[in-house]
Amino acid sequence: MTDKEIYQIWAPYGKKWTDWVRPVPFVGIREHSGKYHFSNLTVPVPALEERETEGTAVIVDLPGVESVLEGIALARIGFRPVPVFNGTMEQPGARATVDNQAVGVGLVWGATLLSDMEIEEEAPPAFLMDCNRLNRFKMEDSLFDNSWDIYPQDIPSAEYLIKNGIDRIVIIANRLSKDLAKILYGFQKKGIRICITEGYEKPRIIKIRTPIKKD
Repeated sequence: MTDKEIYQIWAPYGKKWTDWVRPVPFVGIREHSGKYHFSNLTVPVPALEERETEGTAVIVDLPGVESVLEGIALARIGFRPVPVFNGTMEQPGARATVDNQAVGVGLVWGATLLSDMEIEEEAPPAFLMDCNRLNRFKMEDSLFDNSWDIYPQDIPSAEYLIKNGIDRIVIIANRLSKDLAKILYGFQKKGIRICITEGYEKPRIIKIRTPIKKD
């Protein structure tokens, strides 16, 4: 498959939610991912049950390729996976704060599985993110900083979700990232329930506190 074909599998034209798929990781994805080899990529048991899809959008905020694999698992129970990875690919041979090449491997590998699935037109979305995106610790000046943040425009607004029958967001993550908390606080105020699960327990409702404004 070409880079474009891989992108089109993850962002099929005219399908609901795919306008939010970020094209950044798909540029030169075959070239970059070809240098990586994983021998143990397997699709996990999804963190949610099929009966939990109604009225629910998911945000998968796991490390790199794990997020992609969870997205495929959720696709199998009726979600549409929406990659919103937005980090710059590191140059060959360079060391970087975020391993975006590993994400590329997952997207290439997952495209083959996704191409064989029939996802319903009205399937709810599962937005895929890399929780490592906020890694900004540079041990040395030569380390390439390709960290990134999630901004309000990276996911649909609360109003859009509500209009499309979504009244709950389930975050699959070890913890709530600070950039997501800022965005979802506003969603919470609009009446959308925010839940979180590490994937091993049922989602629990959380109350996001007012974000602290910096001077």
